[in-house]
Amino acid sequence: MNPTTNHATVKFNKSDRPEFFRTLRRRVKAHFEETQQSRYANGQMVFKTIFMIALYTVPLLLLLSGVATTLWAVLPLWVLMGFGMAGIGLSIMHDANHGAYSRNPRVNQALGALLNLVGGYHINWKIQHNVLHHSYTNVHDFDEDIKKGIIRFSPNQPAHRGYYFQAFYAPFLYGLMTLVWVFVKDFVQLADYGKRGLLKAQGLSFSTALATVLFNKSWYLALTLVLPIVILPFAWWQTLLCFLLMHFICGLILALVFQPAHVIEETQFFKVDESGSVENSWAIHQLMTTANFANGNRPLSWFVGGLNYQVEHHLFPNICHVHYRDISKIVKATAQEYGLPYHEHPTFTAAIRSHFSLLHQLGTGEYDRLAASAS
Repeated sequence: MNPTTNHATVKFNKSDRPEFFRTLRRRVKAHFEETQQSRYANGQMVFKTIFMIALYTVPLLLLLSGVATTLWAVLPLWVLMGFGMAGIGLSIMHDANHGAYSRNPRVNQALGALLNLVGGYHINWKIQHNVLHHSYTNVHDFDEDIKKGIIRFSPNQPAHRGYYFQAFYAPFLYGLMTLVWVFVKDFVQLADYGKRGLLKAQGLSFSTALATVLFNKSWYLALTLVLPIVILPFAWWQTLLCFLLMHFICGLILALVFQPAHVIEETQFFKVDESGSVENSWAIHQLMTTANFANGNRPLSWFVGGLNYQVEHHLFPNICHVHYRDISKIVKATAQEYGLPYHEHPTFTAAIRSHFSLLHQLGTGEYDRLAASAS
């Protein structure tokens, strides 16, 4: 089966315990009815939205105002912007592009487009994340989040010696992630998604999407790189290094939030068979390929947009993340009731350790040797 064709999809096993997800959806629906809450954003979410946008835009405005005249005064502003970029991506744009922020599609569209403010392209993100990653989590050749050439994220990727030290160089590559998005990845994805008909499915032609990307990236780079070089009283290369630092901070945060949710020792990886099928139903597949971490850490959960509750997010991506803590009790209890896995690490550190342990096993071939001996 060739996943590059326009209509290639994964067939999930609809007869695999369908009562689990029916029961779970009924219970989650009852939770919102009993508590009389909307599944969309609340006042807490609105406050977070204002805070995260300000965390990025206020330091940027201070930079462009020229009030900071020393490198040591400017450097913290770039650092804050790195955290602000990550905050916008994790806590605002993510919910909005899932249609989970507001009942009003225009609000979701406007807030989802905030990704363009930090150098990305929201349509590409929606295709990669909503269409490919959420539909085909940890499925070889379909989930683009594990389809990387420089790092071996899945045992279904061919192994070679170049991956041997990947657990050591991965953090550096993670830090480059958003820079690659800005300068390379969006253009590569546009070409790929155009050929596969995925842009057309979003109501866009390749030429329109390309013109939009070029326009957005031009004003983004003018605002965040060219103007600071012109305005700030430093050598151009010093400002460039600060710009790179901002992106490195953002990229590292994003990677260290998303990778421990799927690429850890406990989660499973799948390949489709000759008919394009996998063995489980979609909901059970999500339980097998997704993990939570640090659910008791409220400050961390607040900053990362509830994405330490990845199990709940993958099962209910149309529910705003401010509700994940409450519905996680329902999800966990229902999974246990049906004898299904509910992967979770008690701390962020434990999840990170599991992720890099798996990277080491995949890189050195230890994973393959253990799998061969087990079979």
